[in-house]
Amino acid sequence: MRFFMLRTPLHTRGTALHVAAAAGRAGRHGSASGFTLLEIMVVVIIIGTIAGLVGVKVLDRLEQAREESAKAQMASIRSGLDLFKMDNGFYPPTDIGILALVQPKQAGFGGGAGKGSYLNSDQLPVDPWGMPYGYMSDGFSYTVWSGGPDRQPNTPDDVHP
Repeated sequence: MRFFMLRTPLHTRGTALHVAAAAGRAGRHGSASGFTLLEIMVVVIIIGTIAGLVGVKVLDRLEQAREESAKAQMASIRSGLDLFKMDNGFYPPTDIGILALVQPKQAGFGGGAGKGSYLNSDQLPVDPWGMPYGYMSDGFSYTVWSGGPDRQPNTPDDVHP
């Protein structure tokens, strides 16, 4: 006949002493609270996936904003070109380009009494990618463009008004 040894005396079962003894035993035998490595890895993967999806959307919107900014600047340049033509009877030649809008007198063109720049700046405008805008004219018509993200003319990512 076998006798079983009880860990807690019979007279303490169901009392606060018994519960405290059981809690102390659980802590000593390794059932501690906390997160496992697997749980932490799952959370990190979920956060990384969400960050990746949001990051792609943000970068896409940033590129769209740059294109819209380039189009707005080109609209300002086109207005300046039209004013230049009203004063001079022709658009600036290709070799002088947009410089004629910024410094018409220095470029050798008149602009009416006391006229300064045809744009709101005395600096040549640059596109959102840091490059000057492209310009070509035969005197009667013109083309303005931005090289876009690759900064090269005549490529698929060029921005036109």
